[in-house]
Amino acid sequence: MRHGDHHHKRRKEEEEREESGNGPLHHPSAPADELFDISTTVDPSYIISLIRKLLHPDERNDYNAQGDDPHNDSSGRLKIDCVEEGTASPYINGAVNHNMDAMETRYIDFNHSPKSKESDDGTYCGTEHPKTSTREEAWEESGCILWDLAANQYHARLMVENLVLEVLLVNLTTPGSVRITEISLGIIGNLACHEALMKQIISTKGLMETIIDQVFLDDTPCLCEACRLLTLGLQGPERATWASALQSEHILNRVLWIAENALNPQLVEKSVGLLLAMVENQHEVASILLPILKNMRLLEILVNLLSFETGKLTSERMPERYPALDSILGAIEALSAVDDFSQEICSNKELFRMATELVKLPDKTEIANSCVTSAVLIANILTDSADLASEMSKDLLFLQCLFDLYPFTSDDFEARNALWSIVARLLVQVRETEMNSSSLAPYVSALVSKSDHIEDDLLDYQSDSSPLKHDNSTPAANSNFRTIALKRIISILNEWNRMKNCMDDESSSGGNCADDGDVSRLLECCLKHES
Repeated sequence: MRHGDHHHKRRKEEEEREESGNGPLHHPSAPADELFDISTTVDPSYIISLIRKLLHPDERNDYNAQGDDPHNDSSGRLKIDCVEEGTASPYINGAVNHNMDAMETRYIDFNHSPKSKESDDGTYCGTEHPKTSTREEAWEESGCILWDLAANQYHARLMVENLVLEVLLVNLTTPGSVRITEISLGIIGNLACHEALMKQIISTKGLMETIIDQVFLDDTPCLCEACRLLTLGLQGPERATWASALQSEHILNRVLWIAENALNPQLVEKSVGLLLAMVENQHEVASILLPILKNMRLLEILVNLLSFETGKLTSERMPERYPALDSILGAIEALSAVDDFSQEICSNKELFRMATELVKLPDKTEIANSCVTSAVLIANILTDSADLASEMSKDLLFLQCLFDLYPFTSDDFEARNALWSIVARLLVQVRETEMNSSSLAPYVSALVSKSDHIEDDLLDYQSDSSPLKHDNSTPAANSNFRTIALKRIISILNEWNRMKNCMDDESSSGGNCADDGDVSRLLECCLKHES
């Protein structure tokens, strides 16, 4: 049985946490004393005034000169009838500098891109940009407020009712600065977090196609927002519509190209996250897009990205790259549960090596998600390539590191099941009755050294087995591999005790021998939870 739901379940839990907090903002949370409280209902007229400020100057001048506001209907709501798509705002070459100090901002290097420049502090600043116009500064201020307000469902609905989507469509289709494009995509992205509004987005004529076109930009922040928005589309109730709109080879090639060539870790995360959204929903999305992606080097690109990120990880811990690593592993794990990709994944020795090395990394706290995902990937590989377990069973460090992951899977039944399945497959390879004491002692020591993690997980399982907490299938699926593993641990410890009884005192006091009390405690615990 393959373990294909681990990353999807974790993402759903994260989405539920976001929903409880009214959705994501476009910047990290500010200090409590500076936080703009979007939970408070904002005066609708204020929101309408902000939307007006996103209109192009010619349109505002028209209704200001006339005295009456032609953008309002009789109910006071903003209307867009007089906005012409072809109206152009003053064109600003290049990107506008903005607050992205938290990440290494880089632009994808096109052959025709202006030469980039490194600043004094070593960060990559892209090109030098002209000073932002007064009009653009006002637009940006209003747009950023709407970006934050769109995270609240009430405000988001009010914005859509007052035609913010149509206004943003005009901005996206009119030449202007990349900062305006980024903010426009960010607002729509926060609106898309509310399932009830997704239908409005796809029913706005030309908006879906325009959003998809943004993947052909060469600006990093815009591409991040475009990928985020498309990912939300593929994860939402209208996912099949978005998948159909994305199935062009031209578009998919571009997304793969972005993922393969991006230097910015956030863009790697977002672009690979989009690929993950394309492959994880088997019934509605993957059935449309995977047959096309299979012939476009998808797995090769992901493995190359993983190689790059693991190289960075082993040479220098860079927290800003952890989300990218997690997205890459999540996409590969999702593919490992797909029949059309499983054979290629199982035969990739370099991929298997990288996954095992990630599990064996010390100090897993900061990269726990990636290590757990690696373990689920290994479990899927062993399902189709059982012969690998024989050699792996000799790697006692790997076995110990598997148990180190148990505390990080307390809320993830699929991942816990995957860990137990690996332990079971490895311990089945141990022939304790054919081994001498010096060969068996390292296995006993390895198991006893992780007895706390084993006991804690077994106690958690006992608590989690209640039908009031989970569906009936999850504990049953977990218990099969867990029972096999426990039987093997019991057999190994019993054989060790038999050997100890046959050894003289001098032989049994060797440095590699586990403490008798610790052995007895682990054995008793396993016997208690075996059935």
